[in-house]
Amino acid sequence: MSIPVAQGVIAADAPDAERAAFIRKTYAHLGGAILLFVVLEWALIHSPLAQPMISTMLGGRLSWAIVLGAFMGASWVADRWARNAQSVAMQYAGLALYVVAETVIFLPLLYIAAFLMHDPNLIPTAGLITGLVFAGLTASVFLTGSDFSWMRQALTVGGLAALGLIAASLLFGFTLGTLFAAAMVVLASGYILYYTSNVLHHYPIGSHVAAALALFSAVALLFWYILRILMSRRR
Repeated sequence: MSIPVAQGVIAADAPDAERAAFIRKTYAHLGGAILLFVVLEWALIHSPLAQPMISTMLGGRLSWAIVLGAFMGASWVADRWARNAQSVAMQYAGLALYVVAETVIFLPLLYIAAFLMHDPNLIPTAGLITGLVFAGLTASVFLTGSDFSWMRQALTVGGLAALGLIAASLLFGFTLGTLFAAAMVVLASGYILYYTSNVLHHYPIGSHVAAALALFSAVALLFWYILRILMSRRR
């Protein structure tokens, strides 16, 4: 996901008041996206649509590959909409689309964790760990003022490698285990550092919706693999 291109002052060069307002708006929108995700996921997982959707999504390796492809396509569209500097409505549509896409792709994992693992603390524990990791990484960037934009190439390579392994697992039918999940936690943590430093140093003022979407994508990735690790330890 790229840094949005907009005709505006970069946050690092903006007056302190405008920079602070931009940061507040970014994290307020991130909180709103997380809240919307929780509400939509709860409604979907308790709806009559849940089991038919899960059966379709997990109908086979090809079915899940189609789901992942659709998610990647929706993510790309959502990112472009959120980076639209001319239309605020389009920016919000992009963020909403991305939250909905995450809600759908999380459905099978959260359904299994909620109803088949027989541990009511599983999802809350994963959420708490995700929140603590995110808070720690965010604090480290804000307190040090570090610029992690140098991580972009490494994160891109890591992301492509992960996609390659996921595609291979679907094609050849092998399982990606706990070691892969742990590596993805590291990758997601890297994305949080990268996007947080972009909020401080590189996003233009006014691009808080796109910045919130980027942070939300990293938080969702982190939560997914922390939950996967916890689920593997319960089996």
